[in-house]
Amino acid sequence: MYNSYKAYVSYFFVAILSIVGFCLPSAVLEGAVWVSGSNLRSQTGVYGTKGVAAPSNVPGARVAGRNSWMDADGNLWLFGGYGKDSNGSYGRLNDLWKFDGTNWTWVSGAKIVSQSGAYGTKGVANPANVPGSRSLSISWTDAVGNFWLFGGTGFDKNGAEASLNDLWKFDGTNWTWISGANTINQIGVYGTKGVANSANVPGARWSSVSWVDASGNLWLFGGKAWDALGSEGEINDLWKFDGTNWTWVSGSNTINQTGVYGTQGMANPANVPGSRSSSISWTDAAGNFWLFGGITKPASNRLVMNDLWKFDGANWTWVSGSNTPNQLGVYGTKGVATPTNMPGSRLGGLSWIDAQDNLWIFGGYYIFNTGSPVGTLSDMWKFDGTNWTWVTGSSAIDQLGVYGTKGVADPANLPGARYYGVSWLDGEGNMWLFGGVGYDGTEHNTGYLNDLWKFVGIIDCEPGQQPIGDNNGDCVVDLLDLARMALHWLEDTSIITVE
Repeated sequence: MYNSYKAYVSYFFVAILSIVGFCLPSAVLEGAVWVSGSNLRSQTGVYGTKGVAAPSNVPGARVAGRNSWMDADGNLWLFGGYGKDSNGSYGRLNDLWKFDGTNWTWVSGAKIVSQSGAYGTKGVANPANVPGSRSLSISWTDAVGNFWLFGGTGFDKNGAEASLNDLWKFDGTNWTWISGANTINQIGVYGTKGVANSANVPGARWSSVSWVDASGNLWLFGGKAWDALGSEGEINDLWKFDGTNWTWVSGSNTINQTGVYGTQGMANPANVPGSRSSSISWTDAAGNFWLFGGITKPASNRLVMNDLWKFDGANWTWVSGSNTPNQLGVYGTKGVATPTNMPGSRLGGLSWIDAQDNLWIFGGYYIFNTGSPVGTLSDMWKFDGTNWTWVTGSSAIDQLGVYGTKGVADPANLPGARYYGVSWLDGEGNMWLFGGVGYDGTEHNTGYLNDLWKFVGIIDCEPGQQPIGDNNGDCVVDLLDLARMALHWLEDTSIITVE
């Protein structure tokens, strides 16, 4: 009788498995979903009515950089960039958008390019305040959900266009000019390293990277900046903003610095990444800041890196990659981590960090010396703290996107090669990307994009971390696990009798 009962239970859960489908094993990507926007490049923005969500609304094609965040309700937010406005004109934008999972809403700013900043009074929120049009800024989200925006290349209060060092806060309704200048091309005021001062301020810059620590301090590193001597170029200065004052923490106050690598895997006060811009960054659960690649410019050479660094709040550690530029990728076997795998040198890629503290990279652009390949990437990589895994995408350059059906996940779907897009991670661990410059679904020519994608099924329980009963590696115990167990029961037919 027991065996008969077991058979009935097994058949029931196997039926569930046949309906829902087998879950993929750990460390895989189930697919990508083309969620919104066009599968063609160079699309004009459709703004609708400010403050009103509509299915027809969509931001125009653009390079936005790091001007993005996700709020506590899971909405995706996007600010400005360089792209197409409502009239189909190209230029820098200051439009603020929100995506609620279904529709876009134009929230703030203008729907045409080349807007001057309206600064108001420093420290005072006002409905009339708005940052000027800009691209390649950096952003943060603080503990109470305010969005912070710094610098970039764009327009000041007078309509002059160049590098900026203004710091802004958006509280969900109004903008506040917090710090920095309301005019372009300001040099950095560094003060004493490690000492906060109201006079300190980073120089105007673009293509930096940023993160927030556990105490809510805002951090920024590098970019193409104006240094303490009034020279502009790639820099390696590290700054912290505590809500009131800036502190110069690490690196140099002058441009074009060579990296000090030390011993791979060993933290040292003397270690520091070289000057660079357009790097890729993450923050892990322990509050460490991670930095990958980017472009540096010593003398007349433009050199691209693939070095991976970690900053623990006090010291830098060279973790992985090469200390020399222009490295080709070592891909290995797709889905298999090995010590020899390594992403190639790149700039402007997209990044995420998952619930298991794995670092993820998608795409980017690389430049090698004369006569060597130059191209746009669509490869996706994962770093587990020790080894790199090539997860999906192509090891070749300049790949078209595979869009499939809008709203439908498919393992065959993949965004086209691109760089300078925008990335988010939602509360369910799904990775999102928007736009950038790269390849659409039809043309072998690069252009500005406005497609919104979601990567689904990032299943990655580390060995020994699965809960008891999780036998499909998805980090939860559910009907799929019971169904798989039932299937194993049925495989031993010698013990099943039906009375």
